[in-house]
Amino acid sequence: MVSGEKLAKPFKVTVRKEEVVAPLLPLQEHWLPMSNLDLLLPPLDFGLFFCYKKPVSVTPPGEVEEPEDVDCRTTTSVVGVLKKAMAQALVPYYAFAGEVVQNNIGEPELQCNNRGVDFVEAFAEVDLEELNFYNPDESVEGKFVPKKKRGVLAVQATELKCGGVVVGCSFDHRVADAYSANMFLVSWAESARSKTLTHLPSFRRSILNPRRPGLIDPAFQDMYVAVTALPPPPPENPSPAAADHLISRIYYVKSDQLKKLQTLASSDHSKRTKLESFGAFLWKLVAKCSPAADAEKPCRMGIVVDGRKWLSEGEHKAMDSYFGNVLSIPFTGKKVGDLIEEPLNRVAGEVHECLEVAVTKEHFLGLIDWVEALRPVPGMTRIYSYRREDGPSFVVSSGQRFPVSDVDFGWGKPFFGSYHFPWGGECGYVMPMPSPAGNGDWVVYMHLFEWQLEVIEKEASHVFKPLTFDYLIKYD
Repeated sequence: MVSGEKLAKPFKVTVRKEEVVAPLLPLQEHWLPMSNLDLLLPPLDFGLFFCYKKPVSVTPPGEVEEPEDVDCRTTTSVVGVLKKAMAQALVPYYAFAGEVVQNNIGEPELQCNNRGVDFVEAFAEVDLEELNFYNPDESVEGKFVPKKKRGVLAVQATELKCGGVVVGCSFDHRVADAYSANMFLVSWAESARSKTLTHLPSFRRSILNPRRPGLIDPAFQDMYVAVTALPPPPPENPSPAAADHLISRIYYVKSDQLKKLQTLASSDHSKRTKLESFGAFLWKLVAKCSPAADAEKPCRMGIVVDGRKWLSEGEHKAMDSYFGNVLSIPFTGKKVGDLIEEPLNRVAGEVHECLEVAVTKEHFLGLIDWVEALRPVPGMTRIYSYRREDGPSFVVSSGQRFPVSDVDFGWGKPFFGSYHFPWGGECGYVMPMPSPAGNGDWVVYMHLFEWQLEVIEKEASHVFKPLTFDYLIKYD
């Protein structure tokens, strides 16, 4: 048990109903190819969830609310709104109603066949205020975020004992990145409120066509790897030590602490961003978690870069609404011992240099070309392949555009929302998101080894505070 953890009341989730929600207007069945950037993703699902207080007024799209119905709505009407709005949103976002299948050369493709989305209705014997937000392994995993068994997207709507609702989703990452999922979530909520959709997705794969050059930048060999070049997985340990696996925790970081980190990470000549400063601070902390015997091993940190901004230059303004994966994960490494000793501003400078490599149009065009030269052999980001014995590694992905307040289905904005991404492997994953407080605080989802989190909580308890209901209700 990590230091900040409190014992929470165990609770049971009961499934009431399972069905498939299909698009309201089915499209002609067709195949949608994966882009070269989609092909960099292994079969991997990412989750997210939104917690709502007890709805006091729910009006399904197209219906008029009668005054006497207020405060008398049931979960049935809540679920009805969600399903009806989803059927509408799946018309433009038809990719989420399809299935990923293999083509004749073994590559994944999206079959847009109007299959629909698996939708689960459930009930949890717990009140919203009793949820352990700090420990999503206990309160969210296997309870509120559904395991996707088929299709591209799975959704679960769970009524709480207090009348609150938790909406959880699981997305196939090969089909959509967080930006694409965010567009869909906002559109789904807008459909529920009978609003015109702010964003309509673009599936123009030609935007990401390769240039087919004869020369590939060798730098990509350091960042990415063919899966055929990976060593075989180690034999599974039948009884691993309790602290020898990655766990998920959620913290909040006060805005004043973020400003202090940014000041310490900057110099007279260079002001670092909050993300660069936070990443540098965490990189040093993860190095500090390592045993003395690992002082000469590299500690690696990657940062996810969304390429839409850089590819939007010139003719490709359609990238603003592009649906699919447009990601790169540059990473850097440094000896554990050196990282611990190096001042924060110098480490932040190295984080900045790592990012500079990827924040160009040429980087993403070159990555598309690298994948094309490798096909049909799949590639993947190299940092995800590292194991514990190779030295500590983790990836930071900014969730600052996570549109929590916009995911309002007609009964108010979420009380809380977060990504949930225990992505497997032995590389950690960290996502800072805006706090629902709206005051500059961050909510940080962390997926690291338990022993790493114990050290981080001990060494940086002034920065990372366990997320609690009391913190959230203070700003609701």
